[in-house]
Amino acid sequence: MNFEAGEILLVNKPLTWTSFDVVNKIRYALRKKTGVKLKVGHAGTLDPLASGLLIICTGKMTKRIDEFTGMDKEYTGTFFIGATTDTYDSEMEPNATYPISHITTALINHARDKFLGDIEQMPPIYSAIKIDGTAAYIKARKGKDVEMKSRPVTIKEFELTRIALPEIDFRVVCSKGTYIRSLAYDFGQALNSGAYLSALCRTKIGEFDLKEAWELNALIEKIATLEEKV
Repeated sequence: MNFEAGEILLVNKPLTWTSFDVVNKIRYALRKKTGVKLKVGHAGTLDPLASGLLIICTGKMTKRIDEFTGMDKEYTGTFFIGATTDTYDSEMEPNATYPISHITTALINHARDKFLGDIEQMPPIYSAIKIDGTAAYIKARKGKDVEMKSRPVTIKEFELTRIALPEIDFRVVCSKGTYIRSLAYDFGQALNSGAYLSALCRTKIGEFDLKEAWELNALIEKIATLEEKV
C-alpha cells in the first residue's frame, strides 16, 4: 500500500463514532507508522448513531472525494412508528406520541409509494448543513431558531423488508443529500402518525459495498504491521 500516492479504504463505521473520529483514528495510525502527516478524508458523513460503509481516501486520492460523495447510496434500517423526536432519530427521547391502531399494510404501502422518485425533502434542523456559516445542529442545540430550506432528492428504491408495528424495516437507494432521518419523519406523517429512525446502516456507495469493508480495529492493526512503504 502507498498511502501518500493515494489509497481508497472501505471502513465499517462503528456505532457512536463520528465520521471524523474514524478519519482521525486512521490519520493518527498512519502518522505513527510513517512519521509523516498524510492527507486523509472521508466521502459522505454518517451520523454517530448510524453504522456502515465509509469511504476513506488518503494522499492524492483525496482529490476524488467529491466524486465518491456524489454517488448514490444504499441504506438499510428501522423506522419506529408512533413517536417523533427532535433529532428524527433515537439520539433524543420522544417529544410526542401518536396512535398507530389505524395503520394497515395497505396504508403503509401507499405511504411508501409517495416517496419514490424525485421529491422535495426538508433536512433535519439537527444536521451539519451550514446556515450563515454555522452548522444547523449547533444553532439548534443552543435553542436558536433554525430555518431549513427544502431540497430536491431522488429515492430510486424504497423497499419495506419487515412490518412488525411499531417497527418497519426498510432498504433505500437514494441520491446524494438524502436524509434518511427526514424520510422517517415524513413517512410517519404520511401514515397520519409519527415516526423516527431507530437504526441505520449504509450498505453501498455507488459500486462500493459494505461487504468489502474493513472493521476499523482490523484496519488499524493492518497499518501497524505493514512493512511496505506507506
